[in-house]
Amino acid sequence: MSKIKFEDLLGTGAHFGHVTRKWDPNFKPYVLMEKNGIHIINLDETLRCLDVAASFIEAKSKKGGEFLFVGTKKQARDIVQQEADRCSMFYVVERWLGGTLTNFSTIKKSIKRLNLLEKEGSQIYENQTKKEVQMLNRERIKLSDQHRGIKDMRRLPDAVIIVDTKLESTAVAEAGRLGIPIIAIVDSNTDPSVIDYPIPANDDSIRTIQLIISSLADTIMNSTAKKSKRSDAELKADKTKSPVENNHSTKPSSAEEEQSKTEDSKSKDSKLGIVLLQCAKAFRPPQYRRPPSLPLWPPQFPCRLKRWLRHGPCVCPEARSCRR
Repeated sequence: MSKIKFEDLLGTGAHFGHVTRKWDPNFKPYVLMEKNGIHIINLDETLRCLDVAASFIEAKSKKGGEFLFVGTKKQARDIVQQEADRCSMFYVVERWLGGTLTNFSTIKKSIKRLNLLEKEGSQIYENQTKKEVQMLNRERIKLSDQHRGIKDMRRLPDAVIIVDTKLESTAVAEAGRLGIPIIAIVDSNTDPSVIDYPIPANDDSIRTIQLIISSLADTIMNSTAKKSKRSDAELKADKTKSPVENNHSTKPSSAEEEQSKTEDSKSKDSKLGIVLLQCAKAFRPPQYRRPPSLPLWPPQFPCRLKRWLRHGPCVCPEARSCRR
């Protein structure tokens, strides 16, 4: 990364803040002085915060972290898109859709729909009228404008880089709710206490935005390049190992061979038992069923019970022993 100097920030006008009546009291540690009703930002603090943010980005990039650049204001759109593409990261330069982070599952469904519409020879266009095809094309254009910078994002980013936190208050709130670190350019009219890594500077100057965002993108690129070189060196070291060691490591021991043989025999026995059980079920004799001619109800009563139901109980003195 090319080190940013004090003169570079001074030449881009990074020290100019907003008018004093619009300032945020939490921004006081970064204010150097007040001149002609405008706050002057302390550029020494800007350099210190830049170094802290760059070290954090470098640590995250070495671990394979992903970053999301956010800049929807007119001065920052082209710069953010260009620098994010240069370091192969994601970006949002159109309107921030509510729930881009907190409702990412729905955003992924929209991205899946966009990929389906952009696929050549998709079946969705078959057997459609001319008006329906035009409606699908309008939907494709709308989704591509909304998700063009996050179309390949498969998970939530490891950090968010924002240009204007006052304008992107929804993005700041969503990232803070999910615990995602925020790196942002903060001006004198914003609250730096809600930002994890604030960079006090003029967020309305195109040259200041270009200088800071390009510096952060260079940090990401250098960190990823170091990681790729380290991985290539490890692959070369693995290839230069002696073939004898590889043979020893790949040759199975006698105990492992015996264990594999016993497992094979057990699996064969279990398969044979399953086959025999299936054969026994197939040749099982059919269960006995009552012939349909015999009624199920009423049952066949004994003769004494029939007589009792027809004539009533016996009233003779020998009722217990009577068999009438």
